[in-house]
Amino acid sequence: MRCKPPLGLKLAAWAGLAFLNVPMLFIVLYAFTTEDRTYQFPPPGLTLRWFGVAFARDDIWAAMRLSLEVAALATAASMIVGSLAALAMARRKFFGRDAMTLLLILPLALPGIVTGIALLSAVKLADATPGFWTIIAGHATFCTVIVYNNVVARLRRLPPSLIEASFDLGADGWQTFRFVIWPVISTALVAGGLLAFALSFDEVIVTTFTAGAQSTLPIYILSNIQRGQQLPIVNAVVFVVIALTIIPVVVSQRLTQDSGLLRRR
Repeated sequence: MRCKPPLGLKLAAWAGLAFLNVPMLFIVLYAFTTEDRTYQFPPPGLTLRWFGVAFARDDIWAAMRLSLEVAALATAASMIVGSLAALAMARRKFFGRDAMTLLLILPLALPGIVTGIALLSAVKLADATPGFWTIIAGHATFCTVIVYNNVVARLRRLPPSLIEASFDLGADGWQTFRFVIWPVISTALVAGGLLAFALSFDEVIVTTFTAGAQSTLPIYILSNIQRGQQLPIVNAVVFVVIALTIIPVVVSQRLTQDSGLLRRR
């Protein structure tokens, strides 16, 4: 029998959710305000004007294209590296395994500014110029952790007897991966990739250190907020970023509820 949580715990949970999400609701609201300089509550009126202004700006489209390209390539790299690392670490015991696990998850645990400074130092030591590929490398460092955690957790739920039975029945390594391992990790890999894409798309700290002169959407938002100019346009851009971030997160959450088995019809 499931016991109900106490009322105080429920109120604390709802208060925490409100603390995290109510500010985003205000940003969404101010993306539709008719006021072009100050924040006034309630807004004097609502309009879609600022979205039209934002979508007519070439610099915003350039920043959006760059953000999408970086997120897509960083996600692809993290899915490859993260899944291979998970396959290597899930069931094999070897010297230095714990140290490698720590190094894999460390970028996610460290503050973004520490990761950014470390990446910038590495770029300078390599005598490279911060730019498109350094952004991808920086984003892939923490996106790999997301994919790795999802896939390795799913692999640890896979009974070893299934793999042993596959080999006993004459399957080779590729056939075992295709028919036994892949159906189990597929949804975890896709879910990790979607979370990695969402995390990369709205990352600002690491991008600031590794971007050079290039501007992604988060850098565009940060620079315009600091100047205090074009606030309604910035709010419209933030609304788009929130929408594009929530979609993969929701899909990923639905996928992680699945068992990971792709049933053949």
